[in-house]
Amino acid sequence: MTFIDVKAMMDAMTSTIALPLLDAPCCVSSGDAAMAPAEAETLAKTLKALADPARLRIVSIIAAQDAGATCACDLQEPLGLSQPTVSHHTKVLVDAGILTREKRGTWAYFSLVPGALYSVAAAIAPRR
Repeated sequence: MTFIDVKAMMDAMTSTIALPLLDAPCCVSSGDAAMAPAEAETLAKTLKALADPARLRIVSIIAAQDAGATCACDLQEPLGLSQPTVSHHTKVLVDAGILTREKRGTWAYFSLVPGALYSVAAAIAPRR
């Protein structure tokens, strides 16, 4: 006859194992990766300028042009907006540093500032 030591089995099942402790701090500092207040202020103004459906469409229309510059008169119809409204939106985008404005006779032509959209994307991308 075989006897089972129930007490030994229970002791084995309830024994504890010591786990190693990590010496890592509970909070990790963002260090130099955090955005500086002045940079955040500038980026917020740029994002605010882009945070309008009409302005996003203007940027999209201008970016899609092969000619490099788009006349303000070519923005009204696809946007379904009046000339004063288009003028207001393009001024906001120019002031934010996203578009440049070139006067040709009585017309204003707009083009993207080279690298402006990449700068916005890079500013909000994770930093390592």
